[in-house]
Amino acid sequence: MTLEHDHSAAAIAARLSRGPRVSYLRDWIYGGIDGAVTTFAIVAGSLGASLSARVILILGAANLIADGFSMAAANYSGTKAEHDDHARLKAVEERHIACAPEGEREEIRQIYKAKGYDGDDLESLTNLVVSRRSVWIETMLAEEYGVSAGLRHPLKSAAATFSAFVICGLVPLLPFIAGLQASALTAALATGAVFFAIGSAKSIWSTQSWFRSGLETLTIGLGAALLAWGVGYVLERLVTL
Repeated sequence: MTLEHDHSAAAIAARLSRGPRVSYLRDWIYGGIDGAVTTFAIVAGSLGASLSARVILILGAANLIADGFSMAAANYSGTKAEHDDHARLKAVEERHIACAPEGEREEIRQIYKAKGYDGDDLESLTNLVVSRRSVWIETMLAEEYGVSAGLRHPLKSAAATFSAFVICGLVPLLPFIAGLQASALTAALATGAVFFAIGSAKSIWSTQSWFRSGLETLTIGLGAALLAWGVGYVLERLVTL
């Protein structure tokens, strides 16, 4: 059986020394789906209003830059808030350990008791954890607050969202860029292909097959795209009336 990585002592030491791997997969998927959905809605709505290809390209490009930047900025702020919250909770635990060490020690004891440890094993494990302050704090952050040490970098999260938004959102505009005859059906097919590609790529980090993962993302993405198109269709009729 081929395993994902080597389990020799040297390989383990090298791998652990790099720290936990942080994934930006969700940022990329989030940006990619939203970019494709919003651009598709603009293209479909513009075609329904009989706008020229030039106007559609202008509207689509404005959406890619403005909305993509907005999403990236929001993701940056949200990810940075996670870092700020982590720092706040760490300061809380440091203060509690300094002011009420026995109470914090008892928390560690009860955490591992709930995991099934008891007797001498429980006491030994408690003593080991509290003997190193950094481990003590990290354990409290993970077990009491559910905060992981592997936080995503705000700028990298923002960059992943923006790049995915622009790349995937550009696809529904490609027929217009190439000067081809475009229609709502063409835009829908191109957008569907993007959704399926995103899902298929996601399967690399999933236990699902590439086809099932692609189909799942296609269903979710097309549902969002149809909702966006439907709202635009209804509003266009209301405004006309």
